[in-house]
Amino acid sequence: MADVKALGDQLVELTVKEVNELAEYLKEAHGIEPAAAAAVAVAAPAAGDGGDAAAEKSEFDVILKSPGGAKLAIVKLVKELTGLGLKEAKEIVDSAPKAIKEGVGKDEAEGLKKQLEEAGAEVELK
Repeated sequence: MADVKALGDQLVELTVKEVNELAEYLKEAHGIEPAAAAAVAVAAPAAGDGGDAAAEKSEFDVILKSPGGAKLAIVKLVKELTGLGLKEAKEIVDSAPKAIKEGVGKDEAEGLKKQLEEAGAEVELK
């Protein structure tokens, strides 16, 4: 049973590239179709091993795409959310699409997006 567990641990730690190579090998050498190897591909990102494909984004940029119809309300809200002066907040809103905040956590980014959208703005997280 230890060999099966070790093999399972090795499969979970594979990168996406390695999973693709394994799928190709299984297809060519043993006639196993890629659909059977898809379970391995699904398991690899769940491992969270820090690989490029498995890494979840932790920092977001909150981008104001459009202030919508209530431009003055959006300027006031941007001023409040960013701590900028009225002039700077107005410049951000006038130059949309423009980043309001950069490199913020997921929860903060989603909170900002929700507040801005409730006020009528069009917002994107990158």
